[in-house]
Amino acid sequence: MRAWPRRFGARDRARPRLNPFERRETVAVAAEPERSTASAEASALSDFDRRILVFERQWWKHAGAKEDAIRAEFGLSTARYYQVLNAVLDLPGALVFDPMLVKRLQRIRDARTGARSARIFGDPDNPMSH
Repeated sequence: MRAWPRRFGARDRARPRLNPFERRETVAVAAEPERSTASAEASALSDFDRRILVFERQWWKHAGAKEDAIRAEFGLSTARYYQVLNAVLDLPGALVFDPMLVKRLQRIRDARTGARSARIFGDPDNPMSH
């Protein structure tokens, strides 16, 4: 029977080994303030803010379905819902709660704002805007 060679045996013996319990304490102490800050920011969101972010994760197949769901779920007009959503997107806790969603929605918002200002003020690169 062939014995399998240890690939990392020499390298392991050359390095001084730390006590595994000592290493865990060092890592936990270093990471703890970061975790407490993140949990404090995430807990800064109200339940209503979290519900809005969870609602915004959904995809809608039909044009008016989302507007009807906004009215049924939150009792808000569509315009007011988007005002509240934009305010929630600017909260640091929202980024902690769901970073991918918040970044995507901020990117969409910034693109729409840029397009709107290009229409209003005119885009020198676009001859159709004058």
